[in-house]
Amino acid sequence: MTFETWAAFTAASAILLVIPGPTVLLVVSYALGQGWRVALPMATGVALGDFTAMTLSMLGVGALLSASATAFLVLKWVGAAYLVWMGIQLWRAGGAGASLPERGGASRPGRMLAHAWLVTTLNPKSIVFFVAFLPQFLDPAGDFLAQLLVFEITFLVLAFANAFGYALLAARARGLVRRPGVLRIVNRAGGTALVGAGVASVAVRAP
Repeated sequence: MTFETWAAFTAASAILLVIPGPTVLLVVSYALGQGWRVALPMATGVALGDFTAMTLSMLGVGALLSASATAFLVLKWVGAAYLVWMGIQLWRAGGAGASLPERGGASRPGRMLAHAWLVTTLNPKSIVFFVAFLPQFLDPAGDFLAQLLVFEITFLVLAFANAFGYALLAARARGLVRRPGVLRIVNRAGGTALVGAGVASVAVRAP
């Protein structure tokens, strides 16, 4: 792999990650509600979710989803349902200090990590995207496994840093939005966006 190829992959991945999506919305919402302490578990969950999607893609699940309408439809509906559920929970939080209240300890690091992992993983576009994205940078004459390892590590480091950065920025802005009315607007806007993302993902057709 040449440095130019790696640099192009890194730049493309960074641009992709910085664009706010369902995962970023979830990270920002948690950080606004609970502060900087959510940054590490949420960023870890995002990285694990991307790792899961990339690994499944390389194991051929992406090809299966692209070829099988039934498999794609099942994963699409599961992911969409989870995004909608998360959006409803966020909307119901209103002006509460915790963005996603849940009896039994929604603020536990493990629970936050799991939420971030599920939102990132249960997105059919992620798996199909990696199948379409990674081959563009692969050198057929090079070591396949070595290239995949470099690409995965690079993408996961970027994904972690991106989510961590969003969480810290949102946590810092938390002091500016302490009023319940402002939190209510933020939570409901984020909830609406998550529900919209869930509905939109259902409209995605298998390639």
